[in-house]
Amino acid sequence: MENRNRWSNLYLALVFIVLYAPIFYLMYYSFNSGGTMHEFEGFTLDYYREVVQDTRLIIIVINTLVIALLSSAIATIIAVIGALAIQHVRSRRAKNTLLSLNNVLIVSPDVIIGASFLILFTIAGVKLGFSSVLLSHIAFSVPIAVLMILPHLEEMSPTLTDAARDLGATRRDVLTKVILPVIRPGIFSGFFMALTYSLDDFAVTFFVTGNGYSTLSVEIYSRARQGVSLSINALSTLIFLFTVLLVVGYYFLTAKKAKKPSAERTAEAGVPR
Repeated sequence: MENRNRWSNLYLALVFIVLYAPIFYLMYYSFNSGGTMHEFEGFTLDYYREVVQDTRLIIIVINTLVIALLSSAIATIIAVIGALAIQHVRSRRAKNTLLSLNNVLIVSPDVIIGASFLILFTIAGVKLGFSSVLLSHIAFSVPIAVLMILPHLEEMSPTLTDAARDLGATRRDVLTKVILPVIRPGIFSGFFMALTYSLDDFAVTFFVTGNGYSTLSVEIYSRARQGVSLSINALSTLIFLFTVLLVVGYYFLTAKKAKKPSAERTAEAGVPR
């Protein structure tokens, strides 16, 4: 048993090394004054100053965050409505059909999705830019959010809504004071999953961006094609550190919430004790 655990730990360590070694290699050479990724000549922060002073890059970062936050919020709202509609379908065949249609955008290759959106926007006369990118990100984020929310709806006991109606609650009260508090973890999970996919997307965005508008992933790809610049390393390092900060913050918030008494957590969820 100990031997098996040793090999499991070794395999796990190897996986993490393979995953994180390129990232740390990139971070290490972002401080290289030599300007290459072959030999470290000295420590410098010039490339970080270059990133901070690049006005165009800052605008692109803001564009990326606006698209990600806006598309995730809209997609989550649509996903809540969609999940409620799917959950209320009684026919198993109809429900499975709706779930299959929901999953099409998830399993389809990004290149196909991007090309499809490009053709659609061209036929519809939608100008490529902010609107086309936003609509595309909403479209591929909705199925992801639905998959995060629907299990929480399926797990919710129907007696909660029945009890609320028996006590005189209106449909709006049932939705806002019973259903939404119960599925709130799924809503947040769907929002952050959609946010992650939006920030990370390249293939779909590459097809639907127009002249004069770009997102961070497309910009990094464009700069990488022009040649290796350590400003890309610096930018990637800043993004990675920001992501780590978010993960650590989420971990502490989760740990703090887990320490609360169960009665207090139940009261926060809006469920009768």
